[in-house]
Amino acid sequence: MQQQDLVELSPELNRDFKAICNTAFTQDPYGCFGLPSHDLRGDLKNYRALELDHDGVCYRIVYRVYESPSPKRVHVISFAEHDLAYAVAKLRTT
Repeated sequence: MQQQDLVELSPELNRDFKAICNTAFTQDPYGCFGLPSHDLRGDLKNYRALELDHDGVCYRIVYRVYESPSPKRVHVISFAEHDLAYAVAKLRTT
């Protein structure tokens, strides 16, 4: 995911992504320290989306939390503009 998605994003979004991975996803992957996030449905059931707005554009980080086997871990499958993030996530989960 990182090699494909992150190269397309601005340095600011890359910085935000790294900060989220190092804090929210490691310490609070469901609540994301109050950042807007939600469970997904349909083809992306069992995945979550974290919402980011940057310069008036809506971005999504699509990820899944694995509770077991221990330790808990987060797998990010896409990070892109809203619709593209979901389309890419669907392709990567099939």
